[in-house]
Amino acid sequence: MSVGKGRIGRWLGLVVLLCLPLAVGCAGFFPKTTSTSTSSTTNTGDYAYVASAYASGSTDVYTLSGYSVGTGTLTKLSGFPLTLSFPPSALVVNPANTLLYVGGEGVIYGYSISSAGALTAVTTGGSSALATANVVSMDISPDGGWLFALDSDGDTIDEFEIASTGLLTAATGASYSVTSGTIVPTSIKISPSTSNAYLAISLGTGGDLLYSYSASTGALTELVQVNVPSTSSSDQAVVFNAAGNTLFIARSGTGTGVVPYTIGSGGALTLVTGSPFVAGNGPGSLLIDSTGAYLYAGNKVDGTISAFSIASTGVLTALSGSPYASGADVASLARDNSGDYILSANLGGSPDVEMYSFDTTTVGKLDSVTTASTGDTEEPAGALAVALTH
Repeated sequence: MSVGKGRIGRWLGLVVLLCLPLAVGCAGFFPKTTSTSTSSTTNTGDYAYVASAYASGSTDVYTLSGYSVGTGTLTKLSGFPLTLSFPPSALVVNPANTLLYVGGEGVIYGYSISSAGALTAVTTGGSSALATANVVSMDISPDGGWLFALDSDGDTIDEFEIASTGLLTAATGASYSVTSGTIVPTSIKISPSTSNAYLAISLGTGGDLLYSYSASTGALTELVQVNVPSTSSSDQAVVFNAAGNTLFIARSGTGTGVVPYTIGSGGALTLVTGSPFVAGNGPGSLLIDSTGAYLYAGNKVDGTISAFSIASTGVLTALSGSPYASGADVASLARDNSGDYILSANLGGSPDVEMYSFDTTTVGKLDSVTTASTGDTEEPAGALAVALTH
């Protein structure tokens, strides 16, 4: 579908707005929803959720789309897309696959996920606003007990204890500062390993920070800072390997590529020989597959996904044919519950959502198997984030 210049201008303006520091919202923009509680039973369904923002005429529209993941298929779930009343920026599903949290401008609220993938809002006091925060990125601890959110204010990690009902209780969190660069909060990630309990944040030209955290109290302890190599470098995303002893950073600008560090005693970081490992243009999201053997980088500028095998030393080797074509401006990557598929949400559309399987000949290589539209009436639909039961 062609897009007029005026529409493009409005859409780009919306994208810029979503990237700026966001003011704390008020209760007036929270949608009316019904109250619910959720059990701790693990959900074995396979579902994908995509948050979008786009301009329809002079109106900004925010939506949440839902799909069931089949064998090489994405099927839109009944009742989707849902309309949101604020700009969404991040999605996260808890380890039990029973809760989905949506964060954005001034708010975090949650849904329980039914066995059929339907969402029911978790509410408190009749409001869907479970917490107040200006969310850039979110992640949940591997035990499902803590939600951490990187705030757009540039000096705060917001932290919440997750109740069995899905309700959130504010915890201490952390404040931070960096010694060089300009802080532009971009990503937060928790190690999947409970024995190596680390949390990392990326801060644009401000570099990165590594923390340890307590699974019992949620307390964060800052360990080390990573500085970018120059003022024209910007760190956009972080991810840990399955063992939690290697941290991977997506870096754009000077020194662009994926930069791994091994994590030693006390959180000491050692740069992996050969870094940075060249990805496509503007890597902005990172994902490690369910086997822990392969790393994928979504490249914002050239609309591709770079793929690497991961050695035990943290050294990355580009896979055959990498980078692979994707939609325009890859914003987010996620893997599904079965471990058979990877999905990308593409801010520039063409398509909005793309699903990949793993090649049967070249292990780790991605093959596009299907695409999906969010169902939004304007294109590009501005797909900002994707999260799956996993």
